[in-house]
Amino acid sequence: MLERNIENFIGCDAGYDEADIVLFGAPFDSTTSYRPGARFGSSAIRHESFGLETYSPYQDMDLTDHKVFDSGDIELSFGSAEAALSDIEDRATTILDDGKLPLLLGGEHLVTLGAVRAAVKKYPDLHIIHFDAHADLRDEYLDVKLSHACVLRRCHELVGDGHIHQFCIRSGERSEFEFASKHTDMHKFSFEGLSETVEKLSSDDVPVYFTIDLDCLDPSVFPGTGTPEAGGVSFMELLSAILKVSKARVIGCDVNELAPTLDTSGASTTVACKVVRELMLALM
Repeated sequence: MLERNIENFIGCDAGYDEADIVLFGAPFDSTTSYRPGARFGSSAIRHESFGLETYSPYQDMDLTDHKVFDSGDIELSFGSAEAALSDIEDRATTILDDGKLPLLLGGEHLVTLGAVRAAVKKYPDLHIIHFDAHADLRDEYLDVKLSHACVLRRCHELVGDGHIHQFCIRSGERSEFEFASKHTDMHKFSFEGLSETVEKLSSDDVPVYFTIDLDCLDPSVFPGTGTPEAGGVSFMELLSAILKVSKARVIGCDVNELAPTLDTSGASTTVACKVVRELMLALM
């Protein structure tokens, strides 16, 4: 059984046995290709969450009415992406095997691969809903296959064609978009088609892993990220999309790519905290 972290996300102080959702952080950014700092994201979200209320007026729900356990950050090896992914996979496997929903706080987006490896072992028919500015479908980046630029390509190798549903994508190499046209369900620039996707996945009752790269948000809303990309969505558009995805059979999820030191105003961290709060409540 996992032990509760000393400093938990606000309202997430339930015991492990009674919890439905289990938070854990993956402070890793060793493959970041532009601006580093995402390794500090999970601890910043946890610390700054106390600037929020536990109550959401958007959903008329309160975190204190539910059971969420915060297991803290994993101590990861910064010198080995594979070792870090293995540790993330182990933590996610423990949570899934205990019948709980893992919510991973990154970290760069590569950390998602560890959680997806755990999820696909339990749910071989897994689908992935992916919010991001970037396709993340490169086969390699600077001759490295374990990179945040390749994470959805590695996930595709686990789940196969038609099982990855991508939204808000507005950046990538031409080859990534060509790959997506044959192998993934990509929706460029916005959340258009999300309702239909969720309806189909729900009607088929398939397990869904939900991954949010916060750079899907426009940099005017969320500048504190390693690879900001103009043309993103607003906070309210993201919230609406999260509420739609919550209608699917979500068995695990993550929120990634906050680099708090890149936005000294603290606004980006506040946005990330609110996204995490609304995500948890939506999945209750």
